[in-house]
Amino acid sequence: MPRKRFAWATLPDEELLNVRLKDLKLTVEGTWLEKCLHTLHDELAQNGLGVRPHAWISSEWFSPENTPGIAIPFYLAHPRLMRLERKMIIDVEGGTRSECMAILRHEAGHVMQHAYALSRRRQWQRLFGPTSRHYPRYYRPNPASRHFVQHLRLWYAQSHPDEDFAETFAVWLRPRSNWRTRYAGWPALKKLEYVDELMGEIALQRPLLTNRERVDPLSEMTETLGDHYSKKQALYAFDAPKTYDRDLRRLFSADPRHRRSEAASAFIRRNRARVRKRVAKWTGEYQLTLDAVLDGMIARCRELNLRAVGPEHKLVMDFTVLLTAKTMHALFGPSRRRWIAL
Repeated sequence: MPRKRFAWATLPDEELLNVRLKDLKLTVEGTWLEKCLHTLHDELAQNGLGVRPHAWISSEWFSPENTPGIAIPFYLAHPRLMRLERKMIIDVEGGTRSECMAILRHEAGHVMQHAYALSRRRQWQRLFGPTSRHYPRYYRPNPASRHFVQHLRLWYAQSHPDEDFAETFAVWLRPRSNWRTRYAGWPALKKLEYVDELMGEIALQRPLLTNRERVDPLSEMTETLGDHYSKKQALYAFDAPKTYDRDLRRLFSADPRHRRSEAASAFIRRNRARVRKRVAKWTGEYQLTLDAVLDGMIARCRELNLRAVGPEHKLVMDFTVLLTAKTMHALFGPSRRRWIAL
């Protein structure tokens, strides 16, 4: 982890949130991210590719069109900021080596697309679609579709042709992914085979982009951590169902005979962390979004004076199924939610 010491690292959360992003003065160098970047370079080299993306610290993950590089969110550059991210957002996207590498491979796909202008090719457009297609505010993925690879959460390949290519490239690049067997019989296999052929073709070509520009670096961002997290938390909000009464009454009891049993609200609070984590893994939804739904359920259980009656294991499983069903309905039901950007 970081070798350099920072005065802000010892501040309590309320004071740390008043620090400006630019005053964090973070770099990729000297952190665990540097090793992840070197691993990415090694993977590209092992596949004969000459591009070596540079990386810098910014406010989020992205790869711009005008430089073959990758922006990495600031919280990954220091353990104190990862703790703050976990408190504010619950999820720490890219917070483990495997998650970080998965996102780096995805962003490397964007780097390759821009560095070689791959989206201008007719076959690229036939397989992935036109890159000029407007990025939607919302996208409605089909979890059962076999036309797209599955890499990042929420079936992200289905959001836009550029993301489809980046996800396909990430699956192709990952060591020991065994993609030919994994996607045998899937229409998505044609995309993987095209990427395999295309990367072999451009391996000996010089990329069109070779500069080392840093777009939206953290050193130029004047907003505070508090402002940053207020905006980020708003991105996770969506119109969740406001009433759960019928479902909660089926799961818990309002019978006065069970008044000495544990309150359903207390039962949910006690199990919320493991249920939330499990449902997030199953559905791809962010834990912060699920937390808002759980808050609503806890409030209704308290107002209805419901009690948790029955075997603990069964109640936990049934409640997990209920939350999963509500989440999937919110994601893919008739009502629309916001688009989740990486």
